[in-house]
Amino acid sequence: YDNLFTSDDWGRAMRNSFIVAPAATLVATVLGTMAAVGLARVQFFGKGALMSLLIAPMVVPIVVVGVSTYLFFARIGLTDTYLGLILVHAALGAPFVVTTVLATLQGFNQNLVKASLSLGAGPVRTFFKVTLPVIAPGVISGALFAFAASFDEVVVTLFLAGPEQATLPRQMFSGIRENLSPTIAAAATLLIGFSIVLLLTLEWLRGRSEKLRTSSSEG
Repeated sequence: YDNLFTSDDWGRAMRNSFIVAPAATLVATVLGTMAAVGLARVQFFGKGALMSLLIAPMVVPIVVVGVSTYLFFARIGLTDTYLGLILVHAALGAPFVVTTVLATLQGFNQNLVKASLSLGAGPVRTFFKVTLPVIAPGVISGALFAFAASFDEVVVTLFLAGPEQATLPRQMFSGIRENLSPTIAAAATLLIGFSIVLLLTLEWLRGRSEKLRTSSSEG
């Protein structure tokens, strides 16, 4: 544990993880929520195909994602950069946001939106004052899933990140490959504890969402 918190390499890896994961989560949450709200409100030809495209990063083998993004980003100079890593991690996390927000919107009463619009509120004000508070548990759950997906991702990082952008999972992978160190076990215990906290938070949000649905249906 002392080496984990005092080593320059491990310190840089942890710092990079806490730079990339929150930034990717923010991008994935904003774009995923917008996509989910749009898909829930509008019916159009090709909606199923678009939905399949949005959740494709969840089913496409991660090695394929890593190789394809590396070949594309190499042409435009986004390899070995924080921006490239954040964009890919956001793309991997966005499907979690889309699916969780869509599930929350299944029980959303659209009459609330119509009432807000009829009272003079614009679409943006209606979203932030009416829609977002109701679907907030789904948005937060999706954001936590996106954060976990980014924080634990290693394969794409191996393809895209340089030494200065190495994240904690990549540092652990390099340590296992080169020299098995007790520091890896220390880092693993911290990641397990962090994952437990995320799961407990998700369970709390699920319970809160159920209570909101119950009170909404009773009302």
